[in-house]
Amino acid sequence: MANRRTFWANYEEPVRGYADTAMEFPRLFALLLLVLEWTRPGLPSPLRPICDLRVLNHFIQEARDAEVAMKSCREGCGLTEPVSVPQTTVNFDDWEKKNAMEQAQEVQTGLWLLQQALSLLRTSMTNSELNSHIDNSIRNVHSITAVLRSLNFQEYTPPASTGGLEGTWRVSTAAELLQVHLNFLRGKVRLLLLDAQACQQDVS
Repeated sequence: MANRRTFWANYEEPVRGYADTAMEFPRLFALLLLVLEWTRPGLPSPLRPICDLRVLNHFIQEARDAEVAMKSCREGCGLTEPVSVPQTTVNFDDWEKKNAMEQAQEVQTGLWLLQQALSLLRTSMTNSELNSHIDNSIRNVHSITAVLRSLNFQEYTPPASTGGLEGTWRVSTAAELLQVHLNFLRGKVRLLLLDAQACQQDVS
């Protein structure tokens, strides 16, 4: 890891063959699969569906679709006020010094910030076409939060306010918010799931 220094989350990894099937992979079915795998009695610990990243890739694709749709919007798609969002760049030296719970806390805080920001955007938008994209994004953030709980990460308690939170910044446009959302999913969220202990267990 000595040669890794800073990971820029806006580096786009190709997801080959995924775009054609993205819309055929309903998020609720994916989440149901995860719950069923987690709760089946008398079986060795299975590899969770989220661990192969297909579910996350689906969420990333929908975040990308929302970002693309936002770029073509001309009215009825703005934020009414600046919002706090998580930083999306990862310094590997700092990241790897943190234990799993500290990494999870950072990701959970970022997801909570995104949920708050996306919810505000949803209430301020009047563009009906974009509403469905934002609704999907909000649901996906909720689903990822549920996934983290299923992987034995500590229950997250949201702060009373966003003031004083480390590793955040503020954006004033919907386009910036959706870009942060996309980059956070394919950056810190992906890293956390790749290194999750439950995802490292061998299936025997």
